Amino acid sequence: MSPPLVRAEQPDPRRPPVVFALGDSYTMGIRGITPERAYAAEAARTLGWQIVLAGHVGTGFVGTGLTGKTFGTLFDEQLGWRPTPDMVMVSGGHNDVWYPPGLVEQRAVALLGEIKQRWPRAHVVLMGPLWGGDPGPTALRVRDVLRDAAGRLRIPFIDPLGQRWITGKIHTRAGNARRFIRSDGTHPNPAGNRYLAGRLVTDLRGLGLAHPIAGRARHSAHVNAGQGHQGP
Repeated sequence: MSPPLVRAEQPDPRRPPVVFALGDSYTMGIRGITPERAYAAEAARTLGWQIVLAGHVGTGFVGTGLTGKTFGTLFDEQLGWRPTPDMVMVSGGHNDVWYPPGLVEQRAVALLGEIKQRWPRAHVVLMGPLWGGDPGPTALRVRDVLRDAAGRLRIPFIDPLGQRWITGKIHTRAGNARRFIRSDGTHPNPAGNRYLAGRLVTDLRGLGLAHPIAGRARHSAHVNAGQGHQGP
């Protein structure tokens, strides 16, 4: 007697999407901002995701902070062993400005390629560095190489610097930094995290990734979210 046929399990579009978010202190929070109240979790709350947060303060594609670990190592330890998610969002670059841009791009391509290879049905999106005000040239160079890395792998790229999510400086009257950034001049306050989440949600909706389902094509108005609304 032949064994019964087993049908491959199909994703249930009614269930909450499972999204992995890998990042630095902007994603994981800092003292006074728990991970559950950082921008990624706030976006997940808005969109109804089941989110898994990963990463560590001070880390990046090359940068290791006080951990001695890059995004690549943290991915292997915290995410790589898990079942296929609907989407993986990698956000970083802030802590890579002290390293050669070419090395940052190389490490980003390697990590994103590993993610795509490990979970070929999952959507992948890369978000460039977040900043506490108007970025300098080193930040923009890191943004540029990360955008290039995303382009090489045909991964959607979200560009907070290009869209000017945060503008001005905390001690100036111009821009929105004084409303959304803490006194350290770098990290968002609670209102800032909610604001960043709103900007992220808008871009994900434009990319057709607000409700990702593994293995299902997205329907987007554009591929690169770096040329959208320029922000206040």
